[in-house]
Amino acid sequence: MPEFPPIPEAILEVCRADGARQQVKVTKSPFFIGRGQAAGNDLLLEDKRISRTCAMLSYADGGFRLEDRGQRHGGIFVNGEKIASRLLQDGDTISFGLPDSPTLVFRRGPASASVEQLLDRLEQTRELEPGTSGLRQLSLLLEATALLQSQLPLEDILAKVVDHAIELTGADRGVLLQAEAKGEPRPVLARQRGAKALPPESVRMTRTAVAQALEKQKSVVVEDVARVALREAKSVVEQELRSVVAIPLLSLQQRRAGDMTFVPGPEDLLGLLYLDSRRPLAFSQLDRKVLDALATEAADVLDNARLVLKEMERKRLEQELTIAREIQQALLPKGFKPYPHFQVTGVNRSCLAVGGDYFDLMELDAQRTAFVIADVCGKGLGAALVTAMLQGTFSAMTLGQEPAQVFAHVNRFICEHSEVRRYATLFFGILGRDGGLTYLNAGHLPPLLVRGGKVEHAMASESLPIGLIPEAEFCSRRSKLEPGDTLVLYTDGVNEAVDVKDEQFTLERLQETVGRHAGDSVEELQAAILAELDAYTRDAYQADDITLLILRYLGGTTR
Repeated sequence: MPEFPPIPEAILEVCRADGARQQVKVTKSPFFIGRGQAAGNDLLLEDKRISRTCAMLSYADGGFRLEDRGQRHGGIFVNGEKIASRLLQDGDTISFGLPDSPTLVFRRGPASASVEQLLDRLEQTRELEPGTSGLRQLSLLLEATALLQSQLPLEDILAKVVDHAIELTGADRGVLLQAEAKGEPRPVLARQRGAKALPPESVRMTRTAVAQALEKQKSVVVEDVARVALREAKSVVEQELRSVVAIPLLSLQQRRAGDMTFVPGPEDLLGLLYLDSRRPLAFSQLDRKVLDALATEAADVLDNARLVLKEMERKRLEQELTIAREIQQALLPKGFKPYPHFQVTGVNRSCLAVGGDYFDLMELDAQRTAFVIADVCGKGLGAALVTAMLQGTFSAMTLGQEPAQVFAHVNRFICEHSEVRRYATLFFGILGRDGGLTYLNAGHLPPLLVRGGKVEHAMASESLPIGLIPEAEFCSRRSKLEPGDTLVLYTDGVNEAVDVKDEQFTLERLQETVGRHAGDSVEELQAAILAELDAYTRDAYQADDITLLILRYLGGTTR
């Protein structure tokens, strides 16, 4: 077996869509990541959308570098940015640009130090000999604070940054401002000497220094605040301020990736650290390099903390999707019992984004059976809840009412009770033992009717989708099925399924497939359609559910 040179300890934490986590040690360089075991991968990911070998992690010159090795769908992303190659930092999040795909968190070295050990390390900054450079003090401070980002809540991290900046610089007060999507940065945290909190809105800052720091995106030192704009003179006198430092906090991921020509823009601003003092020239010993070091490292703390919050939001969304899947799967029939006058089969292949496809069969009485297939717009929990409304409403309202009345009631119910405006296309039918069919098509794709070996589109939509307009009117029609007639109902996830070139399966290809297998049983016909879809799409990611409902009338008499 080949021998690999020793490398520093590193870990990839695999976070799966169902919430499961697994830590995998990086034991060699190069270290391959992908879906296929036969490809010699060291980390296997169970997601057919991920390429057989999608990424490579290698160690050189003291760092671990991640490279895209040909991920076909989505791509390789580090902290939300698509990359071809990136030198990884501790805590970086690796994703594949696909909904519900696994994410990886890169950890450098052994398990993180305890909070107590890190706090002890912070205390060392207070015991340095007089004359120790400000750069060294700030470096120790912010290195430890960066480690704390994985141990403490965001507010505690930021408070620690401000408290120690105050102590190390001799300032009286410190304020942390957070960048907003629109408008000026907003004060979110204020502290004073002695590690005491202040209401952020109570601190009156020298706006000129803040504005200059934001405009130039460089640290600003005002040695004598009394000389700033006259309009602020009154507030300056009232607070007896003499010295101010304003430090913009910038995201420097591009520079860390090796782009030394990176010029920060407004989108790179994370916030601003403001310090002031009543003593003149209190910051004279802090040279520009120290301020730049503070800005860079403090920004990393804030940036890493934001990534933690994003990860928490991602987990929340994953929990929502898990609930949506459970709702969706609970609503779908687990199978159908045999019926004397017709055969039926159905299937739902849920895409990982969780759609709103639904089908069901309901016995109304000994002579009539109702069936439905629906496609709710949108995905996630909202679509699943609308699907639940459909199922519950139909179950309660299909006893003796005409389909048009049922649809009108369901439509009003959805419009009145769905917080987010969603609509659904839907085909609803009632099949009698004598072959009589009452149906209503509300914006849904027309079923395929197989009769005498021929396949044609039938029973096209004459009504609006439900959930669009509360006062919408619906129209039902009547038809007659002959013994041997087959209805193939489907959602648009079938005809719009795509291959690796993003080309659709199409209605024509579905119609041809049904025609070739028209004489098969309904189960064999369904299997043939799915096999044709699989052969066409291969490993291509599908953005929508694939749902089929197939009924064949056998003939029968009234009992």
